[in-house]
Amino acid sequence: MSLHLPCPHCGADVVFRSPALPSRVCDSCRSMLVRSDEGIAQFGIAAVLPFDVSPVQIGMRGIADGASFEVIGRVRWSWTDGAWNEWLLLFDDDGSTAWLGEAMGQFMLLRERPFREVRSKTLTEMAKGGTAKIGQKVELLGRKLVIADARQALCVTAEGELPFTATSGWQVYNVDLRGREGECVSLQRDGKDVSFYQGRYVTLAELAPRGLRAIEGWALPDYAA
Repeated sequence: MSLHLPCPHCGADVVFRSPALPSRVCDSCRSMLVRSDEGIAQFGIAAVLPFDVSPVQIGMRGIADGASFEVIGRVRWSWTDGAWNEWLLLFDDDGSTAWLGEAMGQFMLLRERPFREVRSKTLTEMAKGGTAKIGQKVELLGRKLVIADARQALCVTAEGELPFTATSGWQVYNVDLRGREGECVSLQRDGKDVSFYQGRYVTLAELAPRGLRAIEGWALPDYAA
């Protein structure tokens, strides 16, 4: 059940659709808000989202693994040679969340997993501050994966609901691994904290999206109702 609270900065109605997500960017004034048992507090102003040509947007709905979801949040990341989006999906049936990573027209559907379950010397060393080597092979969770990407990334800004407060300038070390059958893993290191995500590559068509963003000069595909 959604929770409605007034923004402490502008007074606009702020909707929290998931009780598990404490952070929200106000749609009206872009205040970064955090909800707690004591109420709602402001932690700065989120930077304006830069223009991009992503067809995904807040409010888009789709289906993944037979379950319906809605896009409710986004973090925009940058690195020396470009940028990418991470969209937060909220599933209707159980209230769980997943991430849809979007970079250069490719999409990764990922769910967060406890890093303590990872039994990989290579990833454990990375979590402790080690540097990844592109092309290095890693055996993980019964799968053979290859390190496809490793970069220092900077949070540009955010929107919508999130499990954390994504402040502009926040730096992480991001490593992506992929397998031969489309499986993928992502590790993010922020100082001593490590987040671990597991999933697979998907196409936008697989997600049966509804409510894609209209982009001038781009015709909506047939699969987008």
